[in-house]
Amino acid sequence: MSQDSLPSDVSYVGDNDSNYFRTVYGRSLNILNPIYSLPVDQDEIKRFELHHRMLQFVFHGKNYVGPVRRALQFGQRRRVLDLGTGAGHWAIDIADEFPGAEVVGIDLAPIQPRSVPPNCTFELCDLDQSNIPYPDDHFDFVHARSMHFGIRNYPRLLREIVRVLRPGGLVLLVEPSLTPNITTNGEISVLRQDQPILHGWYTLWRTHRECLRRQGIDVTVPQRLPVLLAATQAFENIVTHDGNIPVGFWPQGWHHAEDEQQLTVGQLQWLDYDLFIPALRPFLLLSGIPESNVDRIITEAQRDLYYPAAPLYALVHVVYAEKRHDHR
Repeated sequence: MSQDSLPSDVSYVGDNDSNYFRTVYGRSLNILNPIYSLPVDQDEIKRFELHHRMLQFVFHGKNYVGPVRRALQFGQRRRVLDLGTGAGHWAIDIADEFPGAEVVGIDLAPIQPRSVPPNCTFELCDLDQSNIPYPDDHFDFVHARSMHFGIRNYPRLLREIVRVLRPGGLVLLVEPSLTPNITTNGEISVLRQDQPILHGWYTLWRTHRECLRRQGIDVTVPQRLPVLLAATQAFENIVTHDGNIPVGFWPQGWHHAEDEQQLTVGQLQWLDYDLFIPALRPFLLLSGIPESNVDRIITEAQRDLYYPAAPLYALVHVVYAEKRHDHR
């Protein structure tokens, strides 16, 4: 929302937003949620955009999968909620695509643009400790992406999504896997500790998972999204749409079926990881790992990203479902 469109008695986040940030080991972090320790600075905003563009390719040029248009065709006031909106790229694109819908993005830090479509607004809220600040049955479509890093009780978040979603409304969850994958003999498989390659890459992801577990984060959430949705007993037509993402620029001879889209996706994911690896540094240091060990982990992971001994893959878990009409 632009500053000019706000009433004069409403404080505008952006006039002086320094109170929403803290500097830790040279990076800006949010102050609302100490569990989520990835940065909220310009490099991370750039990474958010790369990840957003990559998923658009995965979704065949769209910002979503599933019956979104059907979910937004009923009612006079169509409402969309974007949880963990980050820099707001998804929310802004949806507001442009559906100008008749009200789009709200919620995040931990005010890093969204100040000039946005008139039907798009942003709110600050720590969803790990607070409820979604909207009434029951309020939204037609709820989208949540890369949320579980900062949520200690993901089933509680799902119950909140159930509460604010109208009967027949749609939820779309997108969570990247925390387990590294590689291609060997043409088959995608999980990178194992006992394999004689990519030890730096393996160690980074193992350490990341261990540190998240210490903070009470369930690192199995991404692969269990369909099970967790079903456990609410509030959803039907649960559909999984996972995506295997190539990582890198795919030198000739590594893959026999590459096409232009795969190449673009691989490049975007590589650029994402190139920013993600150093972004983990404050989190690893805050977790109590000695600085020399953290620097070694990051350096060796970067070496494996820049000079991989085997093709790297990422896995994105995607699931969508409709809220049951008879659920109250």
